[in-house]
Amino acid sequence: MTYFKTTVLAGTALSLLSMIVPASAEPIKNIVLVHGAWVDASGWKPVYEILTKEGFHVSMVQEPETSFTDDVTAAKRVLDLQDGPTLLVGHSYGGSIITEAGVHPKVAGLVYVAAHAPDVGEDESALGKKTPSVLAKTEGAIKLTPDNFTYLNPTVFPKLFAPDLPRERAEFAARSQVLAASKVFSTPLTAAAWKTKPSWGIVAGADQIINPDLERWYYERAKSQTTVIPGASHSVYESHPKEVAAVIADAARNVEKLAAR
Repeated sequence: MTYFKTTVLAGTALSLLSMIVPASAEPIKNIVLVHGAWVDASGWKPVYEILTKEGFHVSMVQEPETSFTDDVTAAKRVLDLQDGPTLLVGHSYGGSIITEAGVHPKVAGLVYVAAHAPDVGEDESALGKKTPSVLAKTEGAIKLTPDNFTYLNPTVFPKLFAPDLPRERAEFAARSQVLAASKVFSTPLTAAAWKTKPSWGIVAGADQIINPDLERWYYERAKSQTTVIPGASHSVYESHPKEVAAVIADAARNVEKLAAR
């Protein structure tokens, strides 16, 4: 009888323990990459190639840059296609997109790559003015079309956006820009996924498009696990793909464990 009672109690204890302690989390296989303003998803190719070789299922968003709502919708459309938990990654203006779109139920975590991470009610334009970048201080660098679409002056693009890329690649990017509606930068956010989901942040140490100090401030506020890549330009995802891919892969392998805590 004593043995029976002990066995029952032990079984009950184990049952309760299994309810309290979560099962070991599996690494996430789905990764969605979101590009920033004035460029397109082709810049992610070096990172994409590394991650796919490591066994990840990588998708990229080609947002139209016609409005913030359109760009968030484009990201959510790709998230809808994922078959399970997903790591959402954003570069530059793409950080604002993943902050808003990251509340999607399939998103388990966020990675900011030299990116903005506003809060609800904030917009990256106003925040950028508080901590201005080299770009913001360079007169005439940002051009505006008659219908209020912006682009970076192609003559200064290589120097400001991608000084650590081969000159031919930087000039091609300068001449193949996706013009961004000016309103995309000043649209206040209505959601901030970093408040409820684990996040990682990469600071590009020599970024001239977003002030590295602003990137640090964003990530500190979001309690992101932060990596600094010294000397890297705003094109860090192309110029330092191994380092960027390593942060993304580490996040994918650990995000479920952090979320379970």
